[in-house]
Amino acid sequence: YPPPLSSAASDVYKRQMYAFNDSVDKAVLRPVAQTYKDYTPDVLQTGISNFFDNIGDLTNMVNNLLQFKVENAVSDFGRVLWNSTVGIFGLIDVASNMGLQKHDEDFGQTLAVWGVPDGPYFVLPLLGPSTIRDTVGLVGDIYVDPLFQIEKEGNVYWGLVILRFIDTRADLLSASRVLEEAAIDPYIFVRDAYLQHRRNLIYDGNPPLDESMQFDPASDADLQLELELELELEVQDSTPDSPAAPKQMP
Repeated sequence: YPPPLSSAASDVYKRQMYAFNDSVDKAVLRPVAQTYKDYTPDVLQTGISNFFDNIGDLTNMVNNLLQFKVENAVSDFGRVLWNSTVGIFGLIDVASNMGLQKHDEDFGQTLAVWGVPDGPYFVLPLLGPSTIRDTVGLVGDIYVDPLFQIEKEGNVYWGLVILRFIDTRADLLSASRVLEEAAIDPYIFVRDAYLQHRRNLIYDGNPPLDESMQFDPASDADLQLELELELELEVQDSTPDSPAAPKQMP
């Protein structure tokens, strides 16, 4: 894992920002996402998620090219082509049924492949856990995201941004329930789960054995819950027909 910021002040900041994000989530974001999940027809939820997944495949393609994963980039291009045409602007995921695998790449992973170190772990307002490298990567992802090329003063742009945020948060509801069952410090739980999840993404699910990485769960039950949360995130990343999620909001 990347080294935590060493000063006591930085640790206080991270915990306070985590508490702030959690309060906003419980008061506003989670109820909205739960309402969306409960009252939006499943077929419509799937179509909305597929639509945003299709946009995300363009970002995946760019990052696969930057990581020199040419075969994956070609697959991403094929997904966008088929889903945008036969799949009616991405509402239907026909590419997965054709054997075109969905990938999950971002500029933070690209920087890791290029050898950029993680940097300290910290917590972003509203966006949640991150590292210096992933925060820089987030800027790169925004730059290449087709959604952010839309005129930002129009209702269409803000409507799509809000809808994608709600759809993403709705997909993390099950992960939130796992977190609530944890008996350990939730801040530590989220930090470790996030860093492990990012490590798995960087190494495409096959991270090298690192004996220096130590887990310090309060109990075997807590370790099991952390593994369940990681599995939940992996399933969401690898299942194109389910709402995409992420990665960052517990």
